[in-house]
Amino acid sequence: MNPTQSQEGDRSPVAARPLLEVRTISCNYELERAVFDLSLTVNRGEQVCLLGPSGCGKTTVLRAIAGFHPVLTGGIFINDQQVSAVGAMVPPEARRVGMVFQDHALFPHLSVRQNIASGLRQFSERESTQAVGELLERMGLVYHADRYPHELSGGQQQRVALARALAPKPLLLLMDEPFSSLDQELRERMGQEVSDMLKESDITCVMVTHDQNDAFALGDMVGVMADGAIVQWDTPYNLYHRPRDHFVADFIGNGIFLAGNLASDRRVTTALGDLDSDTVLDWTQGSPVEVLIRPDDVVHDPQGSIQARVMRRAFKGAEIMYTLRTANHITLLALFPSHANFDIGDEVSVRLEVDHLVAFARGSESG
Repeated sequence: MNPTQSQEGDRSPVAARPLLEVRTISCNYELERAVFDLSLTVNRGEQVCLLGPSGCGKTTVLRAIAGFHPVLTGGIFINDQQVSAVGAMVPPEARRVGMVFQDHALFPHLSVRQNIASGLRQFSERESTQAVGELLERMGLVYHADRYPHELSGGQQQRVALARALAPKPLLLLMDEPFSSLDQELRERMGQEVSDMLKESDITCVMVTHDQNDAFALGDMVGVMADGAIVQWDTPYNLYHRPRDHFVADFIGNGIFLAGNLASDRRVTTALGDLDSDTVLDWTQGSPVEVLIRPDDVVHDPQGSIQARVMRRAFKGAEIMYTLRTANHITLLALFPSHANFDIGDEVSVRLEVDHLVAFARGSESG
């Protein structure tokens, strides 16, 4: 599969010239095939993410790009140079690739300053001192330069790991679940900070993660992976609003699938009313389908025609996620502003407001 960039979405690539090209690679993990004929292109200055569940092959792809894992088919090119081919690999240290690991992998016996400088042995002392000083300033670590990793917070350790990877001025930055050890609030803030910093420095980056919030915070383009292949390569906006298949729709965001039947090429009839599509639905009239209903498609409306009971609630600050059960036993997820505060057992009136109708042939999740 050769992913192509979508014409719709909230963000577009920042450059047109490829820095990284992965061409139909296959890889094994231990004795089993983990990646199947996977291709992707990353332009200079672009930030992309491979997103998928555990075991989908995303980390194997990252390790192959870094030079830690061989390819069985295809090839990998960085800056127009082939660095991986069948039976031949340019070593990791010769690829000009920086790597940020899941556990940060900082040297516990070295200070922050020494950790950042650890990859600069080929630099002169003057060059090393200047590079480290610039990164300490950029990462907000000046006052922590002589501390050791165990004396730092999780966010500070993450900044040190990123500074160490950037110190040798790599052509390409690779990040493996870099925010997974941070709490939710901190990982959201760090994700945005890292994205802003990479854009300001025009750094090309590939990140792998299982967390869609991390992927959406950093990725200009995101490739959703399943079973060793990229299922959809698209903008975060399109992955959420225009998922290509049932797996992507189910994996990205929250929601439920509501059974219905095709009434026309732009309308689906469901137990909760008719839903209109802004695109043509390419099935014959009467076909059984299921429609993806996101929490933001369910609107609180005292005059709404759908009556439901609150079964669960999860406070999220400015919003509350409710699990609702309708009178005809359909479960809905709804995201309401916090000022619309309902308790478990309360009856609420809602309506469906589906701006982007996403429908699949019923039973397509097994295909």
